Amino acid sequence: MFFGIALWLVTYYLFNEGWKLPLFNKIPGPVEVITEWISRDPIFGMSLFTEAYHTNIYVSCQRILIAFSIATSVGVPLGLFMGWSKTFRDYTFPILETLRPIPILAWVPLAIIMFSGFETPIIFLATLASLFVTTLNTLLGVDSIDESYFRAAGCLGSKPRHVFWHVVLPGAMPFIFTGLQISVGVAWFSLVAAEMISGDFGLGYMIMDSYMQNKYVTMVMAMITLGFVGWLTSAMVRFAGDRMMQWRVRALALEGR
Repeated sequence: MFFGIALWLVTYYLFNEGWKLPLFNKIPGPVEVITEWISRDPIFGMSLFTEAYHTNIYVSCQRILIAFSIATSVGVPLGLFMGWSKTFRDYTFPILETLRPIPILAWVPLAIIMFSGFETPIIFLATLASLFVTTLNTLLGVDSIDESYFRAAGCLGSKPRHVFWHVVLPGAMPFIFTGLQISVGVAWFSLVAAEMISGDFGLGYMIMDSYMQNKYVTMVMAMITLGFVGWLTSAMVRFAGDRMMQWRVRALALEGR
């Protein structure tokens, strides 16, 4: 991991400050960005030691936590029931497939009209983007379960609720957590786009505000921060999935995989 990050920094340095490629003429180099980042008296007013920097990170993470929690609590049950009940799926799947292709940026004017203030529209947009991914991956997880498990449960006298809890939910779990890892990334994409348009704090607002004021060093700093924070949230979801699916890890180990 450290070697990969170092390789990326060296490449960035060569393109920008070493070889001075035309595409990188106006982009600040890694030395300039890191120097500003760790400065106690930053030239452009933003660094690790300024309160505004940490405030923007905190606000974005708080919004992501709320949006991701709502999308998970709604999307996972919705996907499970869509896969479990054909009738329920016939009613809900066409609506989902109609709304899903609409870009999140197209929802921005509607979100601003529907909700007041800065927070609610941003959280709504991040939730919406995350919801589609979570629901569809959960649905795919239910569809991937071998039909023989349902027949075996029926032959053993299992009631529908037992089949749901002991066959459907565990069988879909790997797809659910794969979807959640994608979902939290999509939530970050949408959140940053929304913050750029209608935010007052957050990493997206920090990027756009820095661009408008020609503070390109701060802009790059915010982008790299966003990458690290997004990676950390994905790692947390992955860790939670590994902890909740230890039975699957043991099963794969027994199969020699």
